Amino acid sequence: MTTQQLLLSLVLATMVFSVALDLRASDFRRVAEMPRAVVAGLLPQFLLLPVATWAATLALDLPPATEAAMILVACCPGGSLSNVITHLGRGHTALSVSISAVAALLALVLTPLNFSWMIASNPVTAGWLKTLAIDPTGIWWSLLALLALPMAAGLLLHRHRPALAARLRPPLGRFSLIALLAFIVLGLVRERHLLTAQILPQLSVVVLHNAAGLLLGWLAATSFRVAERDRRAIVIEGGMQNSGLALGIIAVQFNADLGMVIIASLWGLWHIVSGLALVAWWRHRDRLSAPA
Repeated sequence: MTTQQLLLSLVLATMVFSVALDLRASDFRRVAEMPRAVVAGLLPQFLLLPVATWAATLALDLPPATEAAMILVACCPGGSLSNVITHLGRGHTALSVSISAVAALLALVLTPLNFSWMIASNPVTAGWLKTLAIDPTGIWWSLLALLALPMAAGLLLHRHRPALAARLRPPLGRFSLIALLAFIVLGLVRERHLLTAQILPQLSVVVLHNAAGLLLGWLAATSFRVAERDRRAIVIEGGMQNSGLALGIIAVQFNADLGMVIIASLWGLWHIVSGLALVAWWRHRDRLSAPA
């Protein structure tokens, strides 16, 4: 892990800790009593978005690297960042965390399975067929260091030192928002060599692809008739794929193919932008509907 990756991991762990200061163990018990919402959150990640992406690559005439990257990103479930975005958007954070934890475990099997058959059944990408093997170390690291430990620490502090948790919550909440904006700026600086007019077609693909994920999350939540806070969590889980996992796979198993890297990198930046846009919209709606 590079120094930059370590710093970003520490920032993300701090953000998850700040989210946990607003949670109680009872929030997770309520989620366990309503598994329907968890299923609704998993469907877009492992069925709806991957299949829709595969169908789109069959219908569109895109470069093989672009289609392969689209399929790979669609097959990677959301990460811890979706929990922070859900919290900022006043969604059901405990549900988001629960979905992320289950999805991370399912990804060990379903991500390679989905990617392999979709690549093989697409004539344009069939030549890119590889036996995808995901190193579980990254998954366990994400679950333990970036999700479980900071989440547990925040829950324990809220339970045993509620006054301290209340004092920490506002500054850490502001830090979360600033950190998300910093991710965008740092990402743009890091990938500035790619920011030319030539990437506009790829950016358009990423924007539309991400919009499809968010829409499919909304459709799943609506079909399962979940509450508004649950719907927000499911929408974010449907549209915030783990581009970091995709980039790791591309680096190791596809020799850091530039066409694939561009798609995954743009997704990593854009899904933060779209997530924050939803946060702003939801908060605006909440203000309008709040009693005077």
